[in-house]
Amino acid sequence: MKIENGKAQGVKIAYIGGGSRGWAWGLMSDLASCDDMNGEVYLYDIDNEASKANEIIGNKFNDAEGATSKWNYKAVETIKEALTGANFVVISILPGTFDEMESDVHTPEKYGIYQSVGDTSGPGGIVRAMRTIPMFEEIAKNIEKYSPDAWVINYTNPMTLCVKALYKTFPKIKAFGCCHEVFGTQGLLCWMVEEFLGEKATKKDIKVNPVSVNHFTWLTSASYHGIDLFPYYEKYCEKYSDGLPMTDNNWMNNHFASQHKVKFDLFRKYGYIAAAGDRHLAEFCPGKWYLESPERVHEMKFGLTPVSWRKQDLKNRLERSRKLLSGEEEVKINNTGEEGVTQMRALLGLCDLVTNVNIPNEGQIPNLPLGAVVETNAVFRSDSVRPVMAGPIPNAIYPLVSRICTEQEAVSDAIANRDLEAIFNAFASDPLVTCSLADARKLFDEMVENTKKYLTDYNI
Repeated sequence: MKIENGKAQGVKIAYIGGGSRGWAWGLMSDLASCDDMNGEVYLYDIDNEASKANEIIGNKFNDAEGATSKWNYKAVETIKEALTGANFVVISILPGTFDEMESDVHTPEKYGIYQSVGDTSGPGGIVRAMRTIPMFEEIAKNIEKYSPDAWVINYTNPMTLCVKALYKTFPKIKAFGCCHEVFGTQGLLCWMVEEFLGEKATKKDIKVNPVSVNHFTWLTSASYHGIDLFPYYEKYCEKYSDGLPMTDNNWMNNHFASQHKVKFDLFRKYGYIAAAGDRHLAEFCPGKWYLESPERVHEMKFGLTPVSWRKQDLKNRLERSRKLLSGEEEVKINNTGEEGVTQMRALLGLCDLVTNVNIPNEGQIPNLPLGAVVETNAVFRSDSVRPVMAGPIPNAIYPLVSRICTEQEAVSDAIANRDLEAIFNAFASDPLVTCSLADARKLFDEMVENTKKYLTDYNI
């Protein structure tokens, strides 16, 4: 790779999970519209046929309308070939299949435990982590061996535990986790600015200070052109205490939408802005608050995402892959709103960037454990990611946040040691596990049994 005349040429990106039928296509689109970088993307996936399909699809983006850079996509059969010489490593994998996720999400319902996502926290998130962390340990070992100086961008959930596993396995790794949930809350604040101030704002206009852990992030400050937005948000929450008015993209016909009633309720309780989607926020709160029953979820105007929907969505994406391969559907460049490519540009010295990321705590949140993976802003510059000192978790929300953070630390240690009893102890004390201890044991054993195909290095 070399940088000449403000452009990076010959950049190598290794994509782990390169057969992705979603994230990968978004990255291809963003890269094609980036006019100051070009290079190669090596696609590695345990499903090599899926990688080969994405090789063809990716190369089609070079001729798409609006393409301003050229990228050569290549499917490879070994992770060594993908990683060797890489400047960046992107990780976006599905740990297991949707059959295992179906157990993660729906088996707890036998005990009255409902999960709106089931991939980060709660019983589903913990069992998913049992599958995922060993995979990330192996990926980290390979990065240490073949591309120790590469920057590693993770999109896989459970985000916190995945990034933690990378650093635990390879302490000198240069890795961070990306999540767009804060962007969604900035978008919500843009709507508020338009309503109360009569001005059209963009996400970049909304300056925020995020703190906490992924998917349970809170904003301790938010401003628009120097105007403190908290007093307006308080009025916004009161005005729409029953949720924002429904649009065509409403929570009743979109599993990923909500009317923001959970985040408004949390602001009225604690005075800080919860900065994630309601589906995620609900899973970090005590189980009787927002997820007590499907009826309670309906009352709070968000949805439970069934894994049956994810399975059907996969079929739809496989069909789209077929159409893209055959030319029946043309590839199109659409801005995804993700910042992965901008982060790469900043790390290459092509721009500066301040954005929220998940990295180990170096004191940016002084009242959470050092080394715990936390979400705050960070400054991206040439070959450098430096956390912004976000300040302590406010006392009002500290009990909620510290409980989750220390649980994640316990789960990380327990899985690293393959200690099933320690994993169960964390599982049983999770805020969503509202059943008896005896039932928690039955549930844990059943969920582990359902996913044991992917737990071969545990003593089960």
